[in-house]
Amino acid sequence: MPTDAGSAETLGDLGESGVLARIFPRLPAAAAQLLGPGDDAAIVAAPDGRYVVTTDLMVHGPDFRLAWSTPHDLGWKAAASNLSDVAAMGAVPTALVVAIAAPPATPVAMLEGIADGFRDACEALAPGCGVVGGDLSASDTFTIAVTAFGDLEGRVPVLRSGARVGDVVAVSGPLGAAATALRLLFAEAVDADGVPDAARAAALRDRARSQLAPAPPIGDGPLAALAGATAMLDLSDGLAKDAARVADASGVSIDFDSSALGDDPELALGGGEDHSLFATFPPGVELPGGFRRVGAVVSADASRILLDGVPHPATGWDPFTGWDRSAD
Repeated sequence: MPTDAGSAETLGDLGESGVLARIFPRLPAAAAQLLGPGDDAAIVAAPDGRYVVTTDLMVHGPDFRLAWSTPHDLGWKAAASNLSDVAAMGAVPTALVVAIAAPPATPVAMLEGIADGFRDACEALAPGCGVVGGDLSASDTFTIAVTAFGDLEGRVPVLRSGARVGDVVAVSGPLGAAATALRLLFAEAVDADGVPDAARAAALRDRARSQLAPAPPIGDGPLAALAGATAMLDLSDGLAKDAARVADASGVSIDFDSSALGDDPELALGGGEDHSLFATFPPGVELPGGFRRVGAVVSADASRILLDGVPHPATGWDPFTGWDRSAD
């Protein structure tokens, strides 16, 4: 359980109130907050009259390994994965609510590091977004739950159901980078018995950053909405699987161009946790930000996903079938 500081104090030593008193000063304030942490609930401005809201869990085991991630990584990744869901609606992230369940023996320094990760991720990926509240509890399994809010700024939200035949399929951000990093960790950041090893992971840190601390293109979500994106989502479970969700919701199929998917199209299609943005745009639209063309929306086929016109399985990550507990 690597930490950023050497404090010997644990959550059990300080108790909930004492820990929160240490954490609150480290958390980023939100520009939209009218009342931040400390009361029974936060108050956040919603000038649009609507707000986007999403939530996501990170659980030790299926979602991260304490031996591989620093506390800063955990806070950063928990923020990034939620910010990208808000961006995928075409909204600007405004506020996060964070709940953490941890064993009482967890060092306080670990939660301080997580708070720092939230602060730095918000500042780097979504300036103005901050943590406005949350909860802290005890559990044998370390868990981080985040609820994120966003402002549509008067725009129509970009849904999964709007893709139309003839639309351009585009992606902003990497494809397969997080999966490549995860493979590296499982291959080289374990001991002889296959148990995750902190020292080995530290030596691989630069090569595994895409998995441990992804940096999704949050700003490209609102840009896509302004450019007329017809459908959009965050790529958390893999390009093929997530694209199939758009295809199902829109009643179409999506045909990927293998030449646009890099040296390993199968890795690009099946790798998860990149948290890149997938979107469809009307033909002729100049793709905004970092978006690049990777395929086209075509008429509904028996297969929702095609590769160069050939049916392809909607491969990707599923926590109920993909997590091998023996590897924990």
